[in-house]
Amino acid sequence: MGDASVLVIAAAQAALASAGPSSPVEVSVRLTGDSEIQTLNNTYRGRDAATNVLSFALSDDDAHPEIETPLMDGVPRLLGDVVVAYETCASEAEDQSKPLADHLHHMVVHGILHLLGYDHEIEDDAVVMETLERNILADLGIPDPYARAAA
Repeated sequence: MGDASVLVIAAAQAALASAGPSSPVEVSVRLTGDSEIQTLNNTYRGRDAATNVLSFALSDDDAHPEIETPLMDGVPRLLGDVVVAYETCASEAEDQSKPLADHLHHMVVHGILHLLGYDHEIEDDAVVMETLERNILADLGIPDPYARAAA
């Protein structure tokens, strides 16, 4: 997939434009394989299995002191990292009969929203997050990923 960087940038920009702060921010997005994401998932979440996306936010609780100091105008604030497992996403897209590019867009948007503090552990929070995902993806011309899962 030669256009992966274009896809990642488009998805991240759309998520940040829709739900992010008005000040400049910086995120890192890494496409990796199942082995690496399984190691990360086990190390940081205690789950010894591959997953599709992980987000590592720099929050107030665990941020380095220099991240918390006021920034000069125009200097982006670091939000954190999103790691997407390309192999898992490819398998999920095939299983769900959807284009891989659509699913990768969704996973990047999902990961960015986690960096922004959105979550889906509680039903009300999940509704908010999934609604944002649907709207952001629709703006990118991507069908509702949850409608396909329910079909």
